[in-house]
Amino acid sequence: MPPLVYFFIALACLLAGYFVYSRIVERLFVPNFNRPTPANSMYDGVDYLKLPTWKVFLIQLLNIAGVGPVFGPIMGALYGPAALFWIVIGSLVAGAVHDYFSGMMSLRYAGQSIPDVVGFTLGKGFKQFMRGFSLLLLVLVGVVFVTAPATMLAGLTPDWMNLTFWLGIIFLYYFLATILPIDVIIGRLYPIFALVLIIMAMGISVGLMVKGYTFYNWEGIRTEGIFANLHPAGLPMWPLMFITIACGALSGFHATQSPLMSRCLISERDGRFVFYGAMIAESVIALIWATAAMTYFGSPVELDAMIKAGTASMVVNEVSIGLLGSVGGVLAILGVVVLPITSGDTAFRAARLLVSDFTGLEQKSIRNRLFIALPLFALGVVLCNIDFAVIWRYFGWSNQTLATVVLWAAAAYVVKRGTNHWIVTVPAVFMTATCITYICVESQLGFGLPFNVSAGIGIGAALASLAWFLASTKRFKEKIILEIPVGAAS
Repeated sequence: MPPLVYFFIALACLLAGYFVYSRIVERLFVPNFNRPTPANSMYDGVDYLKLPTWKVFLIQLLNIAGVGPVFGPIMGALYGPAALFWIVIGSLVAGAVHDYFSGMMSLRYAGQSIPDVVGFTLGKGFKQFMRGFSLLLLVLVGVVFVTAPATMLAGLTPDWMNLTFWLGIIFLYYFLATILPIDVIIGRLYPIFALVLIIMAMGISVGLMVKGYTFYNWEGIRTEGIFANLHPAGLPMWPLMFITIACGALSGFHATQSPLMSRCLISERDGRFVFYGAMIAESVIALIWATAAMTYFGSPVELDAMIKAGTASMVVNEVSIGLLGSVGGVLAILGVVVLPITSGDTAFRAARLLVSDFTGLEQKSIRNRLFIALPLFALGVVLCNIDFAVIWRYFGWSNQTLATVVLWAAAAYVVKRGTNHWIVTVPAVFMTATCITYICVESQLGFGLPFNVSAGIGIGAALASLAWFLASTKRFKEKIILEIPVGAAS
């Protein structure tokens, strides 16, 4: 079979999954197309307001994407075509399911942030844990996506526009995007940036074909098969690849972003398109960039050398300019600089809303918005002084851990519905094993235990979680509230 066919098979699976599997997931949730959404009943002109569905979709795509479906798949491509399998299967049965339920449950719980959503299903203990954990993740995301573009811009501009200068400029933009009504900056600019992201990815795939590249042309693929682990350093594929490729397959950060758009949806009818659909669109972008990394470079060693020379951003520039010329250079700058910024600003905005849900401070007042936002940004400035690589490692693990908790919350919600919870429970079990194995085996972030020991602990913890969940199904059926009146407090 020609290697190019594998790409189109993966693409077809993603599209078919949206048109078929998403409807199965939607039926598990049981949407009510006649129920007023928070945008209708809780309008405040700042966070709760109605936006056109197409605009909500594009904003959601950019909120969850940023550089995630570009950098992660590029680094995950070092393992070989198995990365494509995780992108496709992970997105369809885990990532898009996670995004749909996190968005729709927030919709049913008056647009509240993900810790409160988890609290309604798994209880107050999980809610308090998720409040601290989610807030930490959101601030880490904001810091990650201010440091990276500021560093790149400092290297492209005159000396007086140094790192400190660009950190200040980006933080100022973040601050405005955090406190202003969502339709002032985000609602106007994000649809444009989302279209740029899509066009950029499509241009890369077309460029590979037009210029006659042989897809997946690494020697190891031909000799060892498409599921062989080709990582130059010999790192284990599981669990590392499943943590490295987050956005594009499964990402807990998405659960912090979905409530932003649940406050802007006109009808529950639109949830499948906005939440499940945006995840599939992101996965298509991830598929393209993983393919580009495995096709443009002659071997995993060559790709690894490029990543080490300048991180994944160097790969983006090399591929974009090589395939698209000067136009590719412009798109590369937009993709590498603008896109992380558009993840960072919504991270701080989501953090403000999370704190407002916890404190009960209404956000129509600019005074209350400033009261919450100023300390958050002060914390972000402090964290900018910590080594970027350290922050990124913590972000990767905490991101997937958050996704795992949200999957368990969604499974409990489905139990209350009386429908087939296994569609959500199985990915929750798998990700529990993955996250715990990773924190045990990772030497710099975690405990540095031997792989076999780590895998045993991870699998054992996953099975124990499943046993706890099955033993709790009666309690879920009795205590979970499927929705709260819009406007009610948590």
